[in-house]
Amino acid sequence: MLGGWLGVGIYAYGNWIVCFYRVWVDGCVNVGVGIEKNGKKQWKKVEVKLEDHVKTPIFPSNMSNESYDEYFDDYISSIATKRFPQDKPLWEVHVIKYPNSNAAGNVIFKLHHALGDGYSLMGALLSCLQRADNPSLPLTFPSRLPSETKSENVVTKTISSLLSTISDFWWGISKSFRGEDDPSPIKSSNHGLEFAPITISTITISLDRIKLIKSRLGVTINDILTGMVFLGSRLYMQEMNQSSREVHSTALVLLNTRFMANYASTEEMIKPNSKSPWGNRFAFLHVPIPKLTEFSDVLDFVWNAQKIIKQKRNSLAIYFTSGLLEMLNKFGGHEAASRYVHSTLKNSSMMISSMIGPVQKMSLANQPIKGLYFLVVGTPEELDISIVSYMGKVRLAFTAKKGIIDPQKLKLCMENALNMISNAADKNSMQNSTEEQSHI
Repeated sequence: MLGGWLGVGIYAYGNWIVCFYRVWVDGCVNVGVGIEKNGKKQWKKVEVKLEDHVKTPIFPSNMSNESYDEYFDDYISSIATKRFPQDKPLWEVHVIKYPNSNAAGNVIFKLHHALGDGYSLMGALLSCLQRADNPSLPLTFPSRLPSETKSENVVTKTISSLLSTISDFWWGISKSFRGEDDPSPIKSSNHGLEFAPITISTITISLDRIKLIKSRLGVTINDILTGMVFLGSRLYMQEMNQSSREVHSTALVLLNTRFMANYASTEEMIKPNSKSPWGNRFAFLHVPIPKLTEFSDVLDFVWNAQKIIKQKRNSLAIYFTSGLLEMLNKFGGHEAASRYVHSTLKNSSMMISSMIGPVQKMSLANQPIKGLYFLVVGTPEELDISIVSYMGKVRLAFTAKKGIIDPQKLKLCMENALNMISNAADKNSMQNSTEEQSHI
């Protein structure tokens, strides 16, 4: 849906997938570049020279893991500010053979968003990976049972969907063209931040802990994580600037528009008329970030996230937005569509993207993978949050513009938000249990 214009001009958005290993050994890895012919953009096959794409940085020897943490962070920030060469395929692999606090080694796949979205690229990565315990068995993923929905009158449901579609579509257009969020500690008034230096911080949460909160509140895992991010963001904004309690802030939640249950293999995605086709097939959901003054209970952040995201997912606005982008692309060219996407991102305070990872430990070239996360870089907003599950854990990665957002304070506020939601869920469960016993 978006592949034609995500690589236009300066808007060189990129997907990164970072894998880190328990142990490390040496290992190795016909593509194409985008060209314009007779006014039409198309792919052209080219010869690939591995030395142009596979990078192995040299750090000082015999340093502590903490020192290598700094080198690793600085290296990621440096390659994030570098554009892809326009005469070469839009991908790089960075092999870092130095231990740090997380693992014995790291591999970074830097891939231009024009090649595909997170689903496509994660599917391609998983096609190269195996189960560490038994390579002959397929990787499996957490079950995603549909949540129970209350039966509604067909007429009522149709009218509600129609009104939501009109409201969401109009609000989305307004936000993209002239509805920039208020300045805040997570949204500056600076422009041209696509290639500004970044900082990356991560937190890891036990999936069992999230499931316990889920069972006590009757919501989804995504509802809890989104509520945590919203509450954590507001706590950070309040700590950094008390007056920011009342500012208007919006999050863009990325939604995969494919009809699929699990990831498809690369072979399956590139088949004609595939149900899970390769490419960019996603849409933005504009979700207002609730203010701390709006709720008296922290659990309202979770329930509000559940309500508004469910409402917007049932809206048809994402398909109208897709049609709008196609019209912009057809009548205004790739640049017009690219400017619209860029304006949508720039006017928001943050972007949230989540993906489901395997349950079992994976291996690449017989090397066990301790963990992984993905990032989106080269975007104009100050904060991007990516979420991925793997081996019973959920990892949140925060990509923030350096000098604008304090990564350690943001991380602490997110952890505090989860603790607050967890404690409130415990009290809510105990209260409900007491009330049930009183009725017996």
